[in-house]
Amino acid sequence: MRCPFCGYENTKVIDSRAYFEGNSIKRRRECEKCGKRFTTHEKVAELSLIVIKKSGIKQPYSREKVYNGIVRAFENRNIDIEKIEETIDKIEREILTEYSGEIKSSELGEKILSYLINLDEIAYVRFASVYKKFDSLDSFIKEIEKIRKDKK
Repeated sequence: MRCPFCGYENTKVIDSRAYFEGNSIKRRRECEKCGKRFTTHEKVAELSLIVIKKSGIKQPYSREKVYNGIVRAFENRNIDIEKIEETIDKIEREILTEYSGEIKSSELGEKILSYLINLDEIAYVRFASVYKKFDSLDSFIKEIEKIRKDKK
């Protein structure tokens, strides 16, 4: 690993820790030349997963799109970004075990919603309003009533 400060190629690992349920490794490193310390994060490369849109178009799964959609749903809500990352890791792990390389966008959306309902009801409704394309106040009311019914 190259030092980001001086560019020297030899660094040593001082500390390694698994995080996000073991899906990532956080390493503290020290440059053998300048002695400065820095942190690196290792994570599994992109998933080999195809999302099939409602139109039938196939496109590669994008963690970034899922992340951005969830972050928008949590706008002005109190949640730690690491909790969102952890949730996406769980969703991805579940998708990889349940699906063989392809998933319909509708199934992906439902999977995301199933996790959001347990994190924050407001974020759930926000995400659902975009994903399910709410077109009226009645759409929101029906979804909120569904949440209330499921809670009981």
